[in-house]
Amino acid sequence: MKLLFSILLLTICSSFTVNHKEQFFAADNPYIQYTGRVDFTNSAKPKLWASGVYVQVKFRGTSCSLQINDEMIWGKVLNYLEIRIDDQPAYRIQLKGKENTLVLAENLTKGDHVVTICKNSEAENGYVEIVGFTCEKLLPLPAKQKRKMEFIGDSITCGAGSDESVIACGKGEWHDQHNAWFAYGPTTARNLNAQWHLSSVSGIGLMHSCCDKKIVMPQVFDKVSMARDTIKWDFSKYQPDVVTVCLGQNDGVQDSTKFCNAYVKFAKTLRGYYPKAKLIFLTSPMANKELKTALVKYINAVKKTLNDNGEHNIGSYFFTKQANKGCGGHPSLAEHKEIADELTAYVKKTMKW
Repeated sequence: MKLLFSILLLTICSSFTVNHKEQFFAADNPYIQYTGRVDFTNSAKPKLWASGVYVQVKFRGTSCSLQINDEMIWGKVLNYLEIRIDDQPAYRIQLKGKENTLVLAENLTKGDHVVTICKNSEAENGYVEIVGFTCEKLLPLPAKQKRKMEFIGDSITCGAGSDESVIACGKGEWHDQHNAWFAYGPTTARNLNAQWHLSSVSGIGLMHSCCDKKIVMPQVFDKVSMARDTIKWDFSKYQPDVVTVCLGQNDGVQDSTKFCNAYVKFAKTLRGYYPKAKLIFLTSPMANKELKTALVKYINAVKKTLNDNGEHNIGSYFFTKQANKGCGGHPSLAEHKEIADELTAYVKKTMKW
């Protein structure tokens, strides 16, 4: 009986030892990579506001979990994340409470793995706050990609209304169909082996925003939390090679002189922040025939004005068809891929990538 008890005790102790091979790594660990406009006011709990902000870690072992908080700004938990382990297909999850412990991966093969966590929902949905990771060991990641891209826009750029894989259009809440990971910007960046930032807010315009929104893009572009026009962003932290501007859907057809003047002014502001970036002006993929015709006219006029002023590191791309099969007339996931394919080909050619 004593022998049996000793064996049982040894087994329990052995299991206890194995389980405690995993340890907690706080969010300010230098091996954790953050990409996007992240609020590091509290470096131990950095806040991710914008669509498409992503975090990467490399770990050793067979499992990894994440502690993450949700602002729960609307009294409901609506923030979604996209998770990808190594090169496996990414999967989408919704946070369930103010404080969350997510098992990102388990039962993996022994060895080294990379996990990517991307914020799928946008700044208006509140922030998520990284607390830390639990795994056997954190390892240094390779250096980030040298190429850098930034995508400026509205709900289209956020990936709003695109993902009906769990909740259909018209069901649930507005943010239930958001998927920044598969939006045209991040997809284009991954196609081109580049980092990405999404500087986008649903409903925002260049000079006129929809839905009683009190902000416009030039007003909030220098912020970490654009939707709330708060927390100054340090542009020295990220100098993109390519910046695309996809605005105008919410402005609609405007007085051409006023719109073009506002566009030129914003382009000059961008050049001030990004002296070496290629600025690419895009038509809205959602635009109907009338609006697209107007946007083409506006963009061509803006380019001519800038060229006349000595600015030549600019380009433009006009999408070939209207994309509106997602929720609320937004592009669907399939259409985001088509948009990304067009933009990838253009950027690849113009940048010689």
